[in-house]
Amino acid sequence: MSAEPTVAVPLQARTSTKRAWAFFLPIAVFGVLVWFFYKGLFLNPRDIPSALINKPAPAFSLAQLHSSALKFSPAEMKGQVWLLNVWGSWCVSCRYEHPFLNELAKQQVVPVVGLNWKDDPATAKNWLKKYGDPYRLSVSDLDGRVAIDWGVYGAPETFVIDKSGTIRYKHTGAIDANVLNDILLPIIRDLNKS
Repeated sequence: MSAEPTVAVPLQARTSTKRAWAFFLPIAVFGVLVWFFYKGLFLNPRDIPSALINKPAPAFSLAQLHSSALKFSPAEMKGQVWLLNVWGSWCVSCRYEHPFLNELAKQQVVPVVGLNWKDDPATAKNWLKKYGDPYRLSVSDLDGRVAIDWGVYGAPETFVIDKSGTIRYKHTGAIDANVLNDILLPIIRDLNKS
């Protein structure tokens, strides 16, 4: 057995390869960063993905805001399309969206359940008395554990739940006329047809 001869790469060739890498690698990295920044220009910062879309709504049992002796569980809503709206009397954006929720309640298109998040119950009741109560009922999530299970980032957030108890849509931020008419109501109508 004879050993194959080894070919020595001249030092000058190795040095020029290193120089090429040193020149082109930063340009390639810069190009990739520019591409990501360009793609980011077209993302909506309100579109926060939810791992719960098309999954069963997390179960909970919480005391109702107006009747603390009574509990509410999402299982009670099986068979109907409904909204879960996360709100708090301390939330400025909740105050902005509240007239739109009141209008939705007047239309009686869909029941809305409020998840009063990390709020003093007395303050929350007074807030609803002052601004109107669009909710079929509200529950108190005093320690915020239910909100964590639902993947809540902040108030307000609204979830659309179908008849089988599956989350079909999540809106992060305040609801306004455009969100209500162009997004939520069409989704609710489609889900009610099925």
